[in-house]
Amino acid sequence: METLFSPFRLKGLELKNRICVPPLVCYTWSDDTGRVSEKNIAHYRAIAQGGPGLIIQEATCISREGRLSGDQLGIWEDGQIEGLKKIVDAAHNEGCPIFIQLHHAGIMSIGEENLCPSDYSCEKNGKAKIGRAMTEEEIQQVKQQFVEAGRRAFAAGYDGIEIHGCHQYLLCQFFNTRINRRQDAYGREPSRLALEVYRGIRAATSPDYIIGIRLGAFEPTLADGIAHAREMEAAGLDFLDISYGFNGEDEPAAPPDFPYKDVIYGAGEIKKQVGIPVFAVNSIRSAEDAEGVLRETGVDMVDIGRGVLVNYDWAKDAAAGRDTGRCLDCKACQWRINPAKCPGRILHERRRTEKG
Repeated sequence: METLFSPFRLKGLELKNRICVPPLVCYTWSDDTGRVSEKNIAHYRAIAQGGPGLIIQEATCISREGRLSGDQLGIWEDGQIEGLKKIVDAAHNEGCPIFIQLHHAGIMSIGEENLCPSDYSCEKNGKAKIGRAMTEEEIQQVKQQFVEAGRRAFAAGYDGIEIHGCHQYLLCQFFNTRINRRQDAYGREPSRLALEVYRGIRAATSPDYIIGIRLGAFEPTLADGIAHAREMEAAGLDFLDISYGFNGEDEPAAPPDFPYKDVIYGAGEIKKQVGIPVFAVNSIRSAEDAEGVLRETGVDMVDIGRGVLVNYDWAKDAAAGRDTGRCLDCKACQWRINPAKCPGRILHERRRTEKG
């Protein structure tokens, strides 16, 4: 595990290892106010105690209208800063840096008719989603909402920001030319809105502040993902967290002999084309997987999500050569319903008890 547990410097931030806990939304823990609950604080404290090099807080919405769920954490008003600062303090008190992911769901928002670059409709979890083409005024409003959210994140003390630009959400919709069919500058330049958001947040925070983006590797093709990544680097973003783009309107692929997920292959190909740090994610189940991904692809960090939900001490156990536990891929994630009834967590705790 030499690479996995080697330190890494991300801009001015020293990370003790290459393990990042990526954004994982905790549904039902907040309410319509979007404010932080004690469960949120305890959750991030426990993650930080487990020993990762970095945490990126779950998708936190920049506006009430852009939420993917009515109980999603929010950063759309100054009154939410106090609670967010408690999460920051909980992580920092355990010696772990924490970023926040800024999010707008676009067509995937909870309304009946939602914002989208162009008129578009699709299905999500068996429900029809309808997107209405945004006006220029609405684009500018959303951009300002991102910038104001960035200002609040900076005030709350987060070590950095990740702009959410994948997973079918608003900025992802702009990146993907199969959804973004606008005839104006925001259609001719699919990265334009994300870059304007970045520049606005940079101006509202500090030249030294860490700002990155979660980006689709295939948006819609790998060539497009690479082009977007190069644009982000040229603009000055500090890291790229590579995942899937707009599912159903993309072309994920990898060589048949590649040992990991196609999106990890995409992250590795992007890493070859940029000089800034790149994170890889998806189905990295064991410490051996994590080490293998780092060596195979040359990426800088690995995202360990489900493994940490099953076992908050994933990083500590991996470092000690202990069993880290495993997500059992339930058809409906039981952790999201009730963490105490997560079968993977129950199994891991039973094995830990048996081993004394």
